[in-house]
Amino acid sequence: MQKVTVGAFGPVANRASAIDYYILASEFKMRVRSRLAPCGRSHWERAPLRLEAATDARGRKAVNLIDCMTGETLTSSTWKHVARLAAASLIAAISPVTGSAFPDEVTMREAVDAAVRPIMTEDKVPGVAVAVTVDSRATFFNYGVASRETGAPVSPSTIFELGSVSKIFTATLALYAQELGKLSLTDHPGRFMRELQGAPVDKATLLNLGTYTAGGRPLQFPDGVSDDKSMVRYFRAWKPDAEPGAQRQYSNPSIGLLGHVAALSLQSSFTSAIETGLLPRLGLKHTYIHVPPSVIADYAWGYDKDEKAVRVNPGALDAETYGVKSTVADLIRFVQINIDPSALAEPVRHAVVGTHRGYFKVGEMVQGLGWEQYSYPVSQDHLLEGNSADIIFQPNPAKGVVEQEAGPRLFDKTGSTGGFGAYVAFVPEKHLGVVILANRNYPIPDRVRAAYAILTQLARSPK
Repeated sequence: MQKVTVGAFGPVANRASAIDYYILASEFKMRVRSRLAPCGRSHWERAPLRLEAATDARGRKAVNLIDCMTGETLTSSTWKHVARLAAASLIAAISPVTGSAFPDEVTMREAVDAAVRPIMTEDKVPGVAVAVTVDSRATFFNYGVASRETGAPVSPSTIFELGSVSKIFTATLALYAQELGKLSLTDHPGRFMRELQGAPVDKATLLNLGTYTAGGRPLQFPDGVSDDKSMVRYFRAWKPDAEPGAQRQYSNPSIGLLGHVAALSLQSSFTSAIETGLLPRLGLKHTYIHVPPSVIADYAWGYDKDEKAVRVNPGALDAETYGVKSTVADLIRFVQINIDPSALAEPVRHAVVGTHRGYFKVGEMVQGLGWEQYSYPVSQDHLLEGNSADIIFQPNPAKGVVEQEAGPRLFDKTGSTGGFGAYVAFVPEKHLGVVILANRNYPIPDRVRAAYAILTQLARSPK
């Protein structure tokens, strides 16, 4: 039978820059295609990568390795990393499975399908992107369309609005600024905004702002607050309902002010501080506040309750509170970084670790900077309670955390805009995490139940 040469990283100029696999053409066609399907269609995309037939410089049959997120052919400049990845993928594709520490494909697919497909039907969600990470390996599951108008399918490179998951990046930026010595969480906003000195809001610390314990603020700015000038007027006139640290009331203006102050401390706009300062240090190349024209085709359309195609509207402190957009591939990388930040350089590593500290307890939930957390294992009821309407919309008594609780923790965060819904959850000690992004703002309890079911099934899978 005819043999083919599989180049691990694109058209190869010589044997010194290639890893050749000689396999039977029939076996290659049957097994490799079944494992590495076109981007966005495979249930077993590890990078995510795909294979594409090609001819090398000598006229031999070859296979290019394509980055599904960028569409780029991976070249010999990255051959050391890619060769290892390609070797693992190809060997897995042509060799019988004899046992693995990774949950098998069928188990994973069944768990995600069972959690996601009912949501798409019952909540009329056009498209969903799911990523799970187990022991540092990411797997992607894509459903439906990114746009009903074009029919473009959801893929790992589809860009979704993250809503309040953006607050994690705001918190990380503030802690990064602290690591650089630009601010302290014990500072008051008046240190950076002289207009607020002497106002009631200046009694709160930056930590209070970031944990929603500054004294009670509404979820959103009132009508008429649309720019920095009106934002300052609002904060000067604001009257607290409680002393700082006494109660938690989830609030965009509160953590938004933290993000605004963090950027001021860095002598930067918030957008620039995130896009050119923080995100590159986290290795996130497909996360944005302003989606650039070069990838605008990957930006999904959200759908509101009237089935209109929508995207997020601008507002006061919008970037700081709900303005980040990202792909499921980038966000699961961010989860992996949170599970194990050891590869990050200082001081950003300390900033990421700092978001895991709990400060105020509300029921079974502990509020940190950005992330919310629970003792693990946690019941589904407690997770639902911590993400309930009462926790989101109502003030709740808060108890300061004196010592960090020992044992495993589950971290989570929801996010919504007018046409998008997001949920992220992970357990560092178990090396498990899940990201669910959708182009509809569907009910938060449905997101929590879906993620809980997926994580529970993965935790039960044999290792």
